[in-house]
Amino acid sequence: SMSKKPFISVITPTYNSERTLAETLESVAIQMDDSIEHIVMDGGSTDGTLEILRKFPHVQWFSERDEGHYHAMHKGVLASRGRFFNVLNSDDCFRPRVLKSVKAALQRHPNWDGLFGDVVFVDDLGREIYRREEACFDYNVLRFGLGYVIHPTFFLSKEVYLQVGGFDYHRLKNCADYDLVLKTGRFGAKVGHLPDLLVDYRFHANGQSADLRIQ
Repeated sequence: SMSKKPFISVITPTYNSERTLAETLESVAIQMDDSIEHIVMDGGSTDGTLEILRKFPHVQWFSERDEGHYHAMHKGVLASRGRFFNVLNSDDCFRPRVLKSVKAALQRHPNWDGLFGDVVFVDDLGREIYRREEACFDYNVLRFGLGYVIHPTFFLSKEVYLQVGGFDYHRLKNCADYDLVLKTGRFGAKVGHLPDLLVDYRFHANGQSADLRIQ
């Protein structure tokens, strides 16, 4: 029901992602309930992305030209209605029962402004490369150069996002997600750690990290 505000908003930026998008959407869909909303911000795809989106009627999606993936993320946060949001890339997937665990952790800790979890890096075919299991959120460790909060595992209060200035998509073509984590730490937000593997993070030749357009 649109009258009931969701607790968590999942935001997926996408552009010509027909190869991986359906798997991403399905990983959210099987965990959906009334406390979750899924928003896809598409940058005007010209492949089969929109046809895929039409097969997922619960997804709210918008397709228009944007200023890059961080601008799409920012627009998604602004459009979201949840108390907390997460950005799940269009080539990454939630692992089973993650959203239920995240929601329960945030409800157990009402003083938390957000949380992050652990991650499994996978290849183009979804095969595990390695996994990272972290400790606590520590701003001093983060600011001295160890970016261990992987953004698809990061759930943040929308209120804090707006207070710290959000994704700096005007200035940064890359690493605006890391910049947001740093700003969150500098702000003094209380971010918990959920010691569960939350996301299969796909590292492949067509991913953002390998995109020469944004180097």
